[in-house]
Amino acid sequence: MGKPQETLKSALKLLQTSGAVIRATSAFYHTPAFPAGAGPDYVNAAAWLEAPWDPQTALGVLHRIEAQMGRERVQRWGQRTLDLDLLACDDIVLPDRQTHKIWRELPLEAQIGRTPDQLILPHPRLQDRAFVLVPLADVAPNWVHPLLGKPVRALLEALPERDRAEVRRLQ
Repeated sequence: MGKPQETLKSALKLLQTSGAVIRATSAFYHTPAFPAGAGPDYVNAAAWLEAPWDPQTALGVLHRIEAQMGRERVQRWGQRTLDLDLLACDDIVLPDRQTHKIWRELPLEAQIGRTPDQLILPHPRLQDRAFVLVPLADVAPNWVHPLLGKPVRALLEALPERDRAEVRRLQ
């Protein structure tokens, strides 16, 4: 697919042609693969979109773009050409608070072997991942997690410094 930065730029263009308006895009960041050893390092970014879609339709659009760009879903958290995640839709909680809590508190070992059978919003582990929060802080530092009651910048500051330091801005 080419350089990861070019792949991300192409994905953003496909989002626009699919009907999304891109309000902001973060810098691109070099980050270690997750989980460790899952493949080559990644390039991560975040975008703030406005679109006429409900959350389930938005997820379908993201999956369609991934497929257009050569992604094959073979293994959970395995190597992939592109991974587009729907992190949040305003303050919507899906499917419900209790299910979200279960997935948010699921130990890493269990996460590796289980895949949710329904859309969970906000993304149940965004608060744990510097590779998500650093770019997200570029575009939505004041977005407040509807269940945790904290803005992105506070979630990011709560992470260990070593996790934040692994996320390196690309030129």
